[in-house]
Amino acid sequence: MSDIKAEYLACPIRQVISRFGDKWSLLVLFMLNRSETGVLRFNEIRRLMTDCSQKMLSQTLKNLEQSHLVHREVYAEVPPRVEYSLTETGKSLIPPIISLVEWGKVHFEEVVTD
Repeated sequence: MSDIKAEYLACPIRQVISRFGDKWSLLVLFMLNRSETGVLRFNEIRRLMTDCSQKMLSQTLKNLEQSHLVHREVYAEVPPRVEYSLTETGKSLIPPIISLVEWGKVHFEEVVTD
């Protein structure tokens, strides 16, 4: 049984997808990519994602930063200014996310049923 657990835990797909596979992470990455400057402040992201709570957005950004997908830049100003942008690793994830969005548009009716 411990062999199965070790193999299960070492699965690259499981470990990588768990870092950004939730709906908020994918949306944050997508929104950062769509930004004209490639940089957004917390409240700008929050305005774009009105159904995401402040606490969840904060946690999501922290997780994406820990996973090296998002860069957090803090400026020593009063009041403090914090900006978020995609890292090179985060940017490399955008083509698969865009493909997933396109797939979702094509198959929306088939997949999203009540």
